[in-house]
Amino acid sequence: MENEAELLATLAQQENALQFTTFSSDTALALGLKVIELARQRQKNVTVQISLNGKLVFQHAMQGCTADQADWIRRKSNVVLRFGRSSYAVGCDYRQRGVAFDQQKHLPAEEYAAFGGAFPILLRGTGMIGTAAVSGLRQAEDHALLVEALEAVLN
Repeated sequence: MENEAELLATLAQQENALQFTTFSSDTALALGLKVIELARQRQKNVTVQISLNGKLVFQHAMQGCTADQADWIRRKSNVVLRFGRSSYAVGCDYRQRGVAFDQQKHLPAEEYAAFGGAFPILLRGTGMIGTAAVSGLRQAEDHALLVEALEAVLN
């Protein structure tokens, strides 16, 4: 439980720090391409998707990806849209409280997946304007890859 609390604090810190002052389709393109660049450097294959205000602005599935990854992205993004937090943070929060996320009647597993890899696109002073999501690796790796790309685009 203590590790979960530490992880939750780190995730909250990331959500606070990784906020944009502006975000456009060009920013989404830069973010998506950064995710792909980082995945290639690690010789990993991922699917990445970025949506703004409900509109798909970037999507790419690297060679070797499966259709399941797009569904994982949809389900993880639904968690972000519902809770306004990263899908990893939501899953960690439920685990820390000893509650099985996937057994919540109002959160059917066919629609929601509280696993790492989806992050809110936050506009400082405005709030959430979209989602960015990665699938294809273990949940902590999906999350870390996305956070690294967000940090690179923000700096």
